[in-house]
Amino acid sequence: MKRKPLYLFALAFVAMLVCSCTEQYALQTNTFDEALVVEANITNEFKEQEIKISRSFRFEQADPVFETGATVTITDDSGNVYPFESQAEKYVSTAPFQAVAGKTYRLNIKTTDGKSYSSLGENLTAVNEMQSVVPTVEVKNGEKGVAIVVNSYDPQANSKYYRYEYEETYKIIAPEWNPEKAILLPPLEGNTHEEIGVVPRDPGETRTCYSTINSNEIIQTSTVGLSEDRVNFPVRFISNKNPIIMHRYSILVRQYVQTLAAHTFYKTLKQLSGNGSILSQTQPGFFYGNLKCDTNPNEKVIGLFEVTSVSSKRIFFNFTDLFPDDPTPPYFTNCDLKLYGFCFIPEIPECKGAALLIGIRGNDLLYAGNYYNFELDYEVYQMVPPICGDCTKFSSNVIPSFWID
Repeated sequence: MKRKPLYLFALAFVAMLVCSCTEQYALQTNTFDEALVVEANITNEFKEQEIKISRSFRFEQADPVFETGATVTITDDSGNVYPFESQAEKYVSTAPFQAVAGKTYRLNIKTTDGKSYSSLGENLTAVNEMQSVVPTVEVKNGEKGVAIVVNSYDPQANSKYYRYEYEETYKIIAPEWNPEKAILLPPLEGNTHEEIGVVPRDPGETRTCYSTINSNEIIQTSTVGLSEDRVNFPVRFISNKNPIIMHRYSILVRQYVQTLAAHTFYKTLKQLSGNGSILSQTQPGFFYGNLKCDTNPNEKVIGLFEVTSVSSKRIFFNFTDLFPDDPTPPYFTNCDLKLYGFCFIPEIPECKGAALLIGIRGNDLLYAGNYYNFELDYEVYQMVPPICGDCTKFSSNVIPSFWID
């Protein structure tokens, strides 16, 4: 899953903030310090584990710099070594493996400049399977919608700290889809303007698409202070006016059980990233996790190495399942038909032949239909923005492997 990267919060012109599991330290300096930024989370899933390594960057820079050429391994206290290799700006384990209870794991990184970095030893957190993910109609801040609620329970009360990620997929049906499209043809004899023809649309230009979006925020909860380790927590709220649920919607929720240290780290990260002003009392900046530079103890390292148990569940629902009496949400954009008279007489306002040709040539207008105006003796074309008649303009027509209608 794609998470909100730690490097977004390591902006170079801001101050350093140091935190531990129990307390945060005051602002120290406003100077820029380049630092290694590490996002590492291995789980009890048997899979190719992934680690992201980059460098902190200045505010005026657009993107972080991926740390290339590093030697990355994870070791356990039984002497097993799990090597990683660079793939598409991340490091992926060369073979699938999973974290198991009772073992201690360490992350080791050696960069091309000869520096070595390592983590503290971490153990797998308590395993706690989600019981259910339930869509519930609610009103939040005066707005009606659906809350995606996670339910879980640990009778041993060993979990307590939870973090969530989700991946949502939704079905899109282009409201002004037409099996035909308009194309430009050479001018007829005696004319200087091109003509318009209507032909069958290519198979790739379809009516139905599917978009998938990953969560990009830190979502946490805790059962500390409650009478039992039972979670009933809304991870997502979607307005009933949001077009992503206008047809069919699916969400895959992942629940990570965290340590107190990891929970505090992410909680602090969320607090820092949520500030609206860099001049506010609490400022985003550098803060430490469980990683250090072995070759230079004074060097700053941003990030966290986690060994977490994870469980996941996927649900589907249709808009009419939850809102049978509510109007369907509006489409992603205004899809009102615009009429273009295919004629070139300036005195007639409905004559928009030149604009129509430009719109078709530049793929800025999509054919939705046509009819003949017998009174004025010209063809009228009904046109819409491309995304209204062809959802592949902003989505994919490939049906996801997990999709169920």
